[in-house]
Amino acid sequence: ECPAWLWLLLSLLSLPLGLPVPGAPPRLICDSRVLERYLLEAKEAENVTMGCSESCSLNENITVPDTKVNFYAWKRMEVGQQAVEVWQGLALLSEAVLRGQAVLANSSQPFEPLQLHMDKAISGLRSITTLLRALGAQEAISLPDAASAAPLRTITADTFCKLFRVYSNFLRGKLKLYTGEACRRGDR
Repeated sequence: ECPAWLWLLLSLLSLPLGLPVPGAPPRLICDSRVLERYLLEAKEAENVTMGCSESCSLNENITVPDTKVNFYAWKRMEVGQQAVEVWQGLALLSEAVLRGQAVLANSSQPFEPLQLHMDKAISGLRSITTLLRALGAQEAISLPDAASAAPLRTITADTFCKLFRVYSNFLRGKLKLYTGEACRRGDR
């Protein structure tokens, strides 16, 4: 039998791949250091793109989730409603980052550091999705919650900097609030 620290190490090594690890601790996302790693990567990408101008334009508007959080309303939401909002935002953000990667691939002169950060963002979003599934976040969504969910508020991003800012804010805001509450409650 393997010690728990070995499973944690193996799980962390596989995170960049976004692959589920059989036998991995199901509540790995409840360890604040795991989410912190993705937050740091997102913030680093945002900082890199702050300094570039024309090469960091998306040349189109990409729809992304609005990351503003009404904390009073959020605390009053059922965990299932929070899960719906997080899953919808995560799905839209993943689509937006993939669209950003396609724009970058079609660019005549791609900004090299940007490609690395796009790849990290895609990998990070896949890993976060896997971690949320392991937490049981999808099971927290009941049919009434999904049916009564308000439409996801959106904004547009026209630069890679804004795209990465939304990514960073989403992780730091709704995702962190949801996982914190789900981990405290033990909802799975």
